Amino acid sequence: MTRPPDRPGRVVHDWAPTPLPGTVFDPLPHRLLHEEPVARVRLPHGEGHAWLVTRYEDVKLVSADPRLSRAATVGRPITSMTPHTLAPAGGVGRADPPDHTRLRRLIAPTFGRRRMAALRAHTERTAEAHALRTLETGPPADLAETFVGPLSATVVAELLGVPAADLDRVQTWRAGLLSNATTAAAGEAVKKEIAGYFADLARHRAAHPGDDLVSELAAARETGGISTPELVSMAVMLTLNGLDAVRNIVSTMVYVLLTHPAQTAKLREDPARLPRAVDELLRYIPQRDGVGMPRVATADVEVGGVTIREGEAVYVFYPAANRDPSVYTEPDRLDLARDEAPHLAFGHGAHYCAGAQLARMEAEVMLTTLLTGFPALRLAVPPDEIAWRAGTVNRGPEALPVTW
Repeated sequence: MTRPPDRPGRVVHDWAPTPLPGTVFDPLPHRLLHEEPVARVRLPHGEGHAWLVTRYEDVKLVSADPRLSRAATVGRPITSMTPHTLAPAGGVGRADPPDHTRLRRLIAPTFGRRRMAALRAHTERTAEAHALRTLETGPPADLAETFVGPLSATVVAELLGVPAADLDRVQTWRAGLLSNATTAAAGEAVKKEIAGYFADLARHRAAHPGDDLVSELAAARETGGISTPELVSMAVMLTLNGLDAVRNIVSTMVYVLLTHPAQTAKLREDPARLPRAVDELLRYIPQRDGVGMPRVATADVEVGGVTIREGEAVYVFYPAANRDPSVYTEPDRLDLARDEAPHLAFGHGAHYCAGAQLARMEAEVMLTTLLTGFPALRLAVPPDEIAWRAGTVNRGPEALPVTW
């Protein structure tokens, strides 16, 4: 649906994403990418409308331009996909440099090369143990809930220092925060609970430190390097991405590989191609229902020939940028050997995903384990019988039944 223009020649497009199966691309942003790459949209919640930017170079510009602020969104009921704001005020997701730079610097060692190498070895051993249990149980199996989900939860819990006994409670909070049906009041209640949990965990880790991120952040708080709200925001952001985003992305990757057998067969023959294949899968998969965090212009900014005026809100849509035909050859086609421009699945600029290396490592380990340990792996039902998640921020299969 479109509404009358608020500027001459500029209509406002109503965008309320509906659940889509598999890797079917949302039709509105796909159309806007080709016809109106800087467009006005009105989302299901909040007030007014915002700009939506879909073209690759324009998305990079908006993501990196310091005149487009995350901090300026605080206190504004900007049109949005969910009734409640996922990222808390004062947290890393709604901070600009220099505060954002300070916060990211605190967690940089956690995702450094040495730490990731050690974590990769541990993840490989854990993946092999999960795969062995799956093999022993026998087919059919739901890989999303018996392999990908538990493995991703274990990795992020150990990285942060969340006790395994608390994971069920954290998973309940995750489901509430990421649901499009959660009201503003309910969302605030969930955020209060999870904030209290991580504040308590940080106090415990300050007294009893371990080799984990919450212990490091708790130590930084003791010296004034980070506030409690900032610590909680960082922990929540990494937990949600580790529990939900990785589970859905990797499960969808497996689905894509099993529905593209010819390309997957070549990948099995040459496992060295896996890192490039993971990048192509990240580019190809539409990971979200709708957009994430907006920005607000602190000055007039020209984007794609359109002036975004001071005070106006703007969203970027990374999945559309990853399908830009001016950047990728046949962008709507999966090509596991593709070697073109870097994808934007993890974002761009200052807010590039802090856990990108972790997510990539987990994807490589899980896919390697499945491709080598299950040579006859295939879907246990026709692709059109796979149920896909509805009413939540991140797209992914409800279940991924496979056999071998």
